[in-house]
This record gives sequence, structure tokens and C-alpha cells, in this order.
Amino acid sequence: MSIDFSDNGGFETEEPLVTTSLTREDENEGSLRPQTLREYIGQKKAKGNLEIFIQAAKMRGEPLDHVLFHGPPGLGKTTLSNIIANEMGVHIRITSGPAIEKPGDLAALLTNLSENDILFVDEIHRLNRQVEEILYPAMEDFAIDIIIGKGPSANSIRLDLPKFTLIGATTRAGQLSAPLRDRFGVTLRLELYTPEELGLIVTRSAGILEVPIEQEGAMEIARRSRGTPRIANRMLRRVRDFAQVIAGGVITRPVADQALTALEVDFLGLDAVDRRMLQSIIEHYGGGPVGLETLAATINEEAVTLEDVYEPYLMQMGFLTRTPRGRCVTRRAYEHLGLTAPGGQNGGLDQLSL
Repeated sequence: MSIDFSDNGGFETEEPLVTTSLTREDENEGSLRPQTLREYIGQKKAKGNLEIFIQAAKMRGEPLDHVLFHGPPGLGKTTLSNIIANEMGVHIRITSGPAIEKPGDLAALLTNLSENDILFVDEIHRLNRQVEEILYPAMEDFAIDIIIGKGPSANSIRLDLPKFTLIGATTRAGQLSAPLRDRFGVTLRLELYTPEELGLIVTRSAGILEVPIEQEGAMEIARRSRGTPRIANRMLRRVRDFAQVIAGGVITRPVADQALTALEVDFLGLDAVDRRMLQSIIEHYGGGPVGLETLAATINEEAVTLEDVYEPYLMQMGFLTRTPRGRCVTRRAYEHLGLTAPGGQNGGLDQLSL
């Protein structure tokens, strides 16, 4: 059976494959997340160090030191936090920086923790400064100072807290204040995954979803997943839909290629927004440089989305560079788009046909 997907063949996705945030399907299929370090694939350095730290803390009967995970979105910061809780045999409370609006919100979270529990704060770089200051004594002395009343009659009361572990996750480690960053005893950067590691993740996820998949089909999805497990699992679910309609439910390499091509994801993992970014810089700004805000306005996307989601991968692939004056495309980007690079640095672009 053959179906023409040149216009997506009626298949539409409500949510983009490439995004920083969790989608409904990500939340509903939490069973894809590994539960132990042994099941966790990739991040060998971080995983190896964590295993030592966890074993040492359990041998001493102490809570794990405060941990900071940083790196691009979708690499497993939340998953690793849940694994730490499972390995330590304690409960975990999950929240995010923007959700903690007032010092009282944080105090309520901390006072409800049990001994050795874990408090996971996603997007910790977005904590309110007043809330952040409450964290300092909580992290160092396991105590918080609460002011009761106002004016001359106000009293300060110190509440002792159970010993706990704070795990912070951020995609922007540079935006953390130095006092907060220095209070984390363990700082781990998560790196992008290799296609081989993603192939294992896709195969494992397909087994959990009970979807038949061939090794070459798994690798085709892995190669286009931008080094990110979240995107790989998202693509797997979309390819599964195509496979059920046109291939009897089995994911093969041709089926994966046909599905991802219909979803406008090319053989290097670039999607429509990536290509629109590169083409806009070439077509409207002579290959660059162009400022981030100007580029975002040109292609009608948010600047923070371009900076956090799309630019890191384009730079890693060698398609985009950052200069003090703005963003520039490279000769490799011209080649990938099937364009002839200009002879000079910025000359000869009038002849380019997009």
C-alpha cells in the first residue's frame, strides 16, 4: 500500500516535534522513562559519577548532596531526578521555578518534606530573587527564617527542616546567581546523545509501546532526533501512526523515512523552522550577520525559542555561527539547502534562488 504524503496526506500534528516543553503525550506515557540507573541509556560520565555519590550517601546514611543538572532541554534531567529518588529509596516532590511565586510557597514545600526526601525544581534559573534567598539557609543549615507580623512587632522565627536534597534543573546555567550555584555540591552537565545511544532508546521505547521495529528503522529515527531522547520518543510515536496505516504496524527504515519526510524532518534532523531560519538569513540578510530579535521577527518565532531550541543544534551541525554582530550561516548550510555559496563573504547572493 502506498500513500502520497507530499502534503502530509491529511496527517497533522497539533504539537511540534521539536520543542522545549513537555507535550500531552510526553506526560501520558511516563512509562517510557527508565526507573533505575541500570536501565538509563547514555550520559556515561554523569551516570557513573551519580552511582558513586548515591552509594556513598547510602553507606553513610545521609541524604545526597544538592545536585544541579544543566544542559539542553529533553536530555533526561527530570528522569535522572526520579531515578535518584528511586535509588535512594525516598520520595520526590516536583515543582518549577516559575510556580514558586512567594517565599511562603517555598516554605510550605520544604516543611512538608520528610527526612532525606528530594525537592526537584525545574527551570531553577527562573526563581524569584526573594524565594532564592530563602533557599540559602535551607540548603546550608536545613532551616528557614520566617518573619511573623509587620512593623515594630514583627518577629523572626527559625524553623528547622528535615535533611533533604535539592535537585535543580536548568537549560541556562549562566543565568543562575553565583550564591545559588555555589551551594550545589554536585554539578552535572548533560550532553547530546549519539545516534547509537538514541537507537537503543528508540528500540527500548518501542518494546514498551509494543510496536514491532527493525534495527534500521530505529536508527533512522535516531539519526533525525537531534541528539535528544524526548524528540526521539516523540518521533517514534508519530512514525508508529504511519506504520500502522501503511506497513501493517511494523516500523522499517523506508516507513520511518517516509513518515519523517512527511513531517518535514530531513535526514539530519532539521525541521521546517530550522530551514526557514537559515533561508531567511541567506535571503533577507545576505548570509548574515543578523541580530536574534530581528531574525525572530522575520520568521515569526519567539527569540527565546530560537536561542534555546534551534540554535544549539544548528551550531553543533556547523550550519550557524554566533558573532558579536549577530548570526551568520556557514558554507555547509548553503550546501545542505542545495544552494551555491557566494564567492566572497557576503557578495553574489542576488543570484541565489530559494
